[in-house]
Amino acid sequence: MLWFYEAFFPVVWIAFLLYWRIRAAGTKTTQRAEPSAAPILRALVFVIVIVLLSIPRIPLHWLYLQLWPTGLWPFWIGAAVTVAGLLFAVWARHYLGRNWSSEVTIKQGHELITTGPYALVRHPIYTGILAGFLGTAIALSQVRGLIGFVLIFLVLWAKFRTEEEWMCSQFGETYAAYAHQTAALVPYIF
Repeated sequence: MLWFYEAFFPVVWIAFLLYWRIRAAGTKTTQRAEPSAAPILRALVFVIVIVLLSIPRIPLHWLYLQLWPTGLWPFWIGAAVTVAGLLFAVWARHYLGRNWSSEVTIKQGHELITTGPYALVRHPIYTGILAGFLGTAIALSQVRGLIGFVLIFLVLWAKFRTEEEWMCSQFGETYAAYAHQTAALVPYIF
C-alpha cells in the first residue's frame, strides 16, 4: 500500500500535464504574444518547484521540516484538494477552447469567455493549478511544499497581472464590467 501513497501525486500531476499537452493542439492563431523571456522564466520556476517537491534528499535540511503531523488525514485532504483543483483547471481549459495559450496572448478572433468556471472566477485555470499545488503541499506537510506553492503563486500572479492588462486593452469596458462583478482567483472573495 505504501507504493500507492508514494505514486499518487506524481501520477496525478503527470496525467494532468499529459492532458494539458494534448489539448494544446488546435488553438487559434496568435495575434499578439508576450516576449519569450516571460514564458521561459515561468517554465524555469515550474521546473525548480517540481525538483523541490520530487527530490527527497536536497542538502538543505530545513526544507524537510514538518509543518504539521504527517499521516492519512493530511494525505487525503491534500489528495482531495489537488484532484479537485486540477479538475477545475481542466474544466476551465475545456471552456476556454481554442482561445487557450500557455503564454499571455491575444488570439485572432479572441473571445471573452464568461460562462462555466469563468462565471465564478476570471482565472480559473490559475485557481485550479494553485489548488493543486496547495493540496500537494498539504499532503507533503513540509516546508518545501509551502515554498513550492508560494513560488507558483508568485509566477501565476505576475502572469495574471499581464493578462488582466491585455484583456482590458482587448475588450475594454466589457472586460472592466466582467472584472468588477467576478472575482479574480477565489470565488466571491478575491
